[in-house]
Amino acid sequence: MKLRFKHQKFQADAAKAVVDVFAGQPKNEGISYLIDKGINQSVQGELDAEFTGFKNARVMLDDATVLNNIQQIQRANLIKPSNYLEGNYNLTVEMETGVGKTYTYIKTMYELNQKYGWSKFIIVVPSIAIREGVYKSFQITEDHFAEEYGKKIRYFVYNSAHLNELDQFASSNSIYVMIINSQAFNAKGKDARRIYMKLDEFRSRRPIDIIAKTNPILIIDEPQSVEGEATREGLKKFNPLMTLRYSATHKKDRIFNMVYRLDAMEAYNKKLVKKIAVKGISVSGQSGTDGYLYLANLNLSNNKAPTASLEYNIKGTTGIRKTTRIVNEGFNLYQQSGNLNEYQGYTVSRIDGRDNTVHFLNGKVIEVGQVMGDTQDSDQIRRIQIRETILSHLERERQLFYKGIKVLSLFFIDEVAKYKEYEGSVAKNGIYAQMFEEEYQNIIDHYVGELGDSEYVRYLKGIEAHQTHAGYFSIDKKSNHFIDGKIDKKEQSSTDIDAYDLIMKNKERLLDRKEPVRFIFSHSALKEGWDNPNVFQICTLKQSGAEVRKRQEVGRGLRLAVNQNGERMDATVLGDDVHNINVLTVIANESYDAFAKGLQTELAEVITDRPKKVTADLFKDKFIQDANGNNEIITSDMAGKIYFNMVKNDYVNENGELTDKYYEDKKADNLVLPEEFKESKESIVRILDMIYDTKGMQPEDARKNDVDIKVNTEAFNKK
Repeated sequence: MKLRFKHQKFQADAAKAVVDVFAGQPKNEGISYLIDKGINQSVQGELDAEFTGFKNARVMLDDATVLNNIQQIQRANLIKPSNYLEGNYNLTVEMETGVGKTYTYIKTMYELNQKYGWSKFIIVVPSIAIREGVYKSFQITEDHFAEEYGKKIRYFVYNSAHLNELDQFASSNSIYVMIINSQAFNAKGKDARRIYMKLDEFRSRRPIDIIAKTNPILIIDEPQSVEGEATREGLKKFNPLMTLRYSATHKKDRIFNMVYRLDAMEAYNKKLVKKIAVKGISVSGQSGTDGYLYLANLNLSNNKAPTASLEYNIKGTTGIRKTTRIVNEGFNLYQQSGNLNEYQGYTVSRIDGRDNTVHFLNGKVIEVGQVMGDTQDSDQIRRIQIRETILSHLERERQLFYKGIKVLSLFFIDEVAKYKEYEGSVAKNGIYAQMFEEEYQNIIDHYVGELGDSEYVRYLKGIEAHQTHAGYFSIDKKSNHFIDGKIDKKEQSSTDIDAYDLIMKNKERLLDRKEPVRFIFSHSALKEGWDNPNVFQICTLKQSGAEVRKRQEVGRGLRLAVNQNGERMDATVLGDDVHNINVLTVIANESYDAFAKGLQTELAEVITDRPKKVTADLFKDKFIQDANGNNEIITSDMAGKIYFNMVKNDYVNENGELTDKYYEDKKADNLVLPEEFKESKESIVRILDMIYDTKGMQPEDARKNDVDIKVNTEAFNKK
């Protein structure tokens, strides 16, 4: 499969915002200069042509012109204008995870080259994971951009063992990109990196000197993770023409001249990322005197009494084992368990679909997704998580199978031994892989019987349990065994290239249905870099107390899915159906309410610059555009008229909040505006879209089991 890329307005807008900062800059294809040949080369006579270098031409505009350009762009993009040129030519772009940040800055490079002739770029990344992901993005977008711009970017990963690439970087007049992780240049003292050393194999030259002569444009990917004090000092030695900073979560004190913003709220509202659903699994009660119970789900119907799928212990001829039964009111667990004492009094008294609970005669109540009783066995919780992930996977897979979309599920684990164990040279399943195969086979046996014969059932039958899961971990080069790998303590991510080779190089293969792998086990420290678009389920099989940020957890699956033709399943293909198809389900080892609240709290932490209320000041000094596309700055008087109109038409309540009437009229394209602003409706709506409101981003409860209740009119009319 080959991924297909399409031109998207928001990515073009982000590139244009950077390019327009230098409006008025003359185009120059590059300034030539003589590269230092080093002491081992002849210095007599004319220098060889290969040692003629090309560097970026300097900015010819004065600071006042650049600042004015930035302010114009900021007003157009509804960003507070900078009062001065912050950090010289430092520009900030905010882009939410999963919307194509790397694609955007590659496009920006092409645009800067096309408009001004700049051709030398260095991408600085915080980790090997991101470095490998960026390199892969250059590979898979190569043909797409070449078709649009008529040329290809040359790119390489900096490696001090292959310094001849630096001479090629400096001497080429093509668009050339070096990708480097910050650890390559930010050490001090005895650990000083080779990039600062005069090296014999580099003809007694320092690599940093050759790089700095090109006057490169720096692109910092995830600056909040890159820019420690040492790195900031190291970056100065690159002698950058300018610095472009891209992230979803910039540090507030390190934002310079922001020219474009696409935050989490806007990305979700524009349906540029997946919708999030949560299947919660919470633990209640740790006493061994209580019987073990897990309420998997309720089975509701509009014409039958509700039932529940309940897992509990049962005493058999070979000992106590766990079983799952469909139960109804009156079900006596004590009798059905083989008279296990811990279930005395556990007779089902009510199954309540209104709040997804089952009540027992002894007063105990259990919610869907809750584990009660003797839950000291953490492996049982992990087993439930694995089972629920498989069930969610199959449900989503059946829905999307005939739409040509392959479904993947991702498990994050703490240690490789729980997935793969070794006895000498012989590999065998670890506890999680064993649990997976047992649960998968049990579910498939039941599932296939229910669905009958179909193309999808034949697809399921063609894949064995052991074929459909794979581990992506570091590999020990001596034993060829999976290992936990080295972890960067600061970044909490793996530093082993092997772990990412498999993940990145198999991205397209994993999307093809011919590849049987649908369930991926990977190291929990892989917090960035693994973002295959067709991950629809994420499950973290972590030890209790291991802190994982919610946004970090969901970030690996936010990208919109692709079909078997490599086509992105976005609004241009699906229209309003985007969030019916693109749903990421998180199988959480906490309740839905706890996860949803935690995610909303984290969103509130990063979406801090949006106004909370509608006031006249909301409109003041913003750009408004008429029907002819002409820009005009909104004055105080104009802002007052727009706000008064909002109040008069009941679009704003006494607390400054937008009302349901506003949203209804907006959706119906029936907003009432003063005559003088009717041609500027789109601009006014854009300004109102700035208001902070994450209610629409509330994760969906994946266990919600609504039933349409239909009134039986004949029975209703009886006396």
